[in-house]
Formats: sequence, C-alpha cells, structure tokens
Amino acid sequence: MPATRREFLRYGAQFVATAAAFGGGLTLLTRRAAPADLPDAPASATAAETPAGDELGGLVTPFALATSYNNFYELGWGKDDPARQAELLRAYIAAQQPWTVTFSGEVERPGTYDLATLLGWGDVQERTYRLRCVEAWSMVIPWQGVPLGDILRRVGYTSAARYVQFTSVFAPDSLPGQRGAVLDWPYVEGLRLDEALHPLTLLAAGMYGEPLPAQNGAPLRLVVPWKYGFKSAKSITHITLTREQPATTWSVAAPQEYGFYANVNPAVDHPRWSQASERRLDGSHSLLSARQATLPFNGYADEVAGLYSGQDLRRDF
Repeated sequence: MPATRREFLRYGAQFVATAAAFGGGLTLLTRRAAPADLPDAPASATAAETPAGDELGGLVTPFALATSYNNFYELGWGKDDPARQAELLRAYIAAQQPWTVTFSGEVERPGTYDLATLLGWGDVQERTYRLRCVEAWSMVIPWQGVPLGDILRRVGYTSAARYVQFTSVFAPDSLPGQRGAVLDWPYVEGLRLDEALHPLTLLAAGMYGEPLPAQNGAPLRLVVPWKYGFKSAKSITHITLTREQPATTWSVAAPQEYGFYANVNPAVDHPRWSQASERRLDGSHSLLSARQATLPFNGYADEVAGLYSGQDLRRDF
C-alpha cells in the first residue's frame, strides 16, 4: 500500500508513465441473462464461513478477481472483455499526457485540471468499501482516492448548483464498445449535490495500493458505495455542476429498470430479478460464492439514510 500521501500523489503524477506496466454491472440489453440464471455456488460455500468480526461481512475480493470480472462497456460487454482489451484504454491514456478533467457549469472556478493537481487538492485516503452490482453480485475492494467533496469545494459551486454530472471517456476510435449503438455514448452519470458532497463519496485513482487498472476505470473513477455499481462512472473526463437532474446513460436506455438514484435497496426488486440477496465474489470457493442478504444502502444506512428523509425510495429508485 502507498505508505505516504506523497507516494500516492506520485502514483497520480506518474500514471501515464506507469499505466503500460499494469495489466462495475449490466449485460447487453438485447440478450442479457437474469442473475437467477447464474450457476449455483457449491453447497459448502455458506455465508457462515466468512471471518468472524469482519464488519464488511466477508473477505476482501482478491485483486486478480476484482480486475478480471468487470463491467466496463466501453471495452466490451462480456465480464472478461475489459481485462482482455485493457491495453486499448491504457494506450489511449498514455497518449493524453497528462489525463485531465474539465469542470464546468455552476462552478466558481471552471477549468481543466490534470490528475496530479486534483489528487493534491484533497486528503488522500484508503477506503475499503462494499461494491454491489445491480446484477446481484458484490465485491469488497480497497480504494485509494480523494473525497469528491474536497474537490468540489476547491473548484467552488454556485448557489444554483443542485446536481453533479460525470462524463466518461469518449474515444470510439480506440474503445470498441463505443462503436455500437446500444448505449448513447459517452457514458454519463450523476448525483445530487448533497450525495456528491457526502464524506463516503470518493474519486478513486487507485485500488489495492496500485494505480487503477484500465479495466477498473483508470485513471480516475467515482466510487459511491451505497449505490449500485453502474452509478460509479469510470475514466472521468468532465464534471459538470447543473441546476437540473442530468439525463444519465442507463436511466435513458432503460428507465423502467435503472433509476437515477440507484440506491442499493433489497426491498425494491429489479423488474426481472430480486435484489433481496447477492453473491459475494470473494474467490474463496468459486467465482460465484454463496448468496447472502443484501443490506439497505449496501450496509451504509447509518451514514446516508438521512439524505433521503421523506423520499419514497420505491418511486425514486
């Protein structure tokens, strides 16, 4: 793990140079299988076998599994496509020299800032979070990054700002998934401003003590642990503060299935499968481990439930 803040900042500053050295979920709308169709875990793989006292309810997912079983549709629609085609994104990142993020909209100091500058603006932290996919599988991943609120307070936001829109990389000449028309590219996600400012919301530039691998959203991605994984935009190039709720990629593509809020909620099923339980992918038995109960807000209710006081979370799914 990075021993010091300076060491982690060096990871960010040197990402372009080091990316070549390093080798979130929905399936294609037109032919995806429901999670119930996944093979069963071995009968011996029970939730009781997870270590006692582990507050995350299971083992940290092995690095090899967390970097080989991914949803990153810019690199393909299969779970192994992102890792298999990661070199395409690594090459694109290396050509940018350096990676930058543009802040615009209802901000006080709009502009384009490089990755090292952004990482220097906040308190670099390691956060081990649950990651819950809308497909009803989950992981536990140690991230390194800066609270998004630190960044937003540095650029400033006007009194009219209500939402934060995140736009991912758009490079159809380099990224094969963007050459199809299943989704409207580039990938766009969004949060309400109070969600973005919440201390749990992270802009991650690393995981497992290393710079983010391309298949996991290099060089900079969003991590919002109480929401389904598709909310966590990858390879971010633009952050826009808006007055109106942004039109996000999956809520446009399938509004009856993927809402704007996407809070992990075991009481609100996906139209085609239950969200009451999940398979924790921890590598201890098989790729698909034993099913366990899904927690409201992915286990972070004490911290975030107050954000939604008075809301109907069945309507605002």
